[in-house]
Amino acid sequence: MHMSDALVSPSVAGAVGALSVALLAVAVRQVKRNSTEHIVPLMGVMGAFIFAAQMINFTIPGTGSSGHIVGGVLLSAVLGPWAAFVTLVSVLVLQCLLFADGGLMALGCNVLNMAVCMCLIAYPLIYKPLMRREASFGRILGVSILTCVIGLELGAAAVTFETEASGITMLPLRQFLAFMLPIHLLIGIGEGIATAGVVYVLQRSKPELLVSMRQPDEKSRSRIGKALVMVSLLALAIAGSFSWIASSQPDGLEWSITQLIGTGEPASEPTTTSQVVATQIQDTTALIPDYNTSFAGIVGSGAFLLVAFGLSYLWRAGHKKS
Repeated sequence: MHMSDALVSPSVAGAVGALSVALLAVAVRQVKRNSTEHIVPLMGVMGAFIFAAQMINFTIPGTGSSGHIVGGVLLSAVLGPWAAFVTLVSVLVLQCLLFADGGLMALGCNVLNMAVCMCLIAYPLIYKPLMRREASFGRILGVSILTCVIGLELGAAAVTFETEASGITMLPLRQFLAFMLPIHLLIGIGEGIATAGVVYVLQRSKPELLVSMRQPDEKSRSRIGKALVMVSLLALAIAGSFSWIASSQPDGLEWSITQLIGTGEPASEPTTTSQVVATQIQDTTALIPDYNTSFAGIVGSGAFLLVAFGLSYLWRAGHKKS
């Protein structure tokens, strides 16, 4: 669901970007206010895991399309909504700058469509009230699917309205919605199943990783430290192996656009100063554009882990001095 700059006008990008930045500032304050010793490395490890998992596109049978998880609900179940939001925004920024996945000018829209809809709307309003501490697999599955479907449907609708408000493409709103909503309904079901599977495994084997089951005691903190190593290795394994077998079919957004105009992205050359500058910046920062190396997943996941553990070291050093 990563929007390119070809879909978004500077005015829409600016307005949505300002909203996304404001929400990010609130989220950072919330994380700082409620931070624990393991929150920064846990955010980094989960960011690496979600980055790797997003590279695995699964085929949607009978459609010629594919989807990948957004990961907002899973992140929220582990980190809480505010820390999950910051983590998912970090994933989107890394994808945009290092891999040119999603436009730089459209980054605020992508944050709203994925991170806000999943972490700050679907999770607190649907998942959290319906989930129980010792839920059965059936309940976890049902709540996860419902939450992921609603989060993705909200994001898909937001994409179409942002595109319509921008007015720089020939994508008719009603027809665009008619393709975007059904395909993301199917993707949401797939993400819900994947989310439920991971949450159930964590509930049974590593409950200290779930925010609803975490205990503020020494034993729990020790277990979290060991779990961080396990999840880090799992993220690198996924990034280095399973991403190679990902579906090559277009994702839900590209597929929807193709149904309307015959190509996965409207042809558009940068025309405004902001578009030109955004394109130039992204061309400079995108060291691995379009994930054009088999080691792209390892690079991205490794970057998350290095930054997370570096920030964790600085966080601990600052607390010792104080």
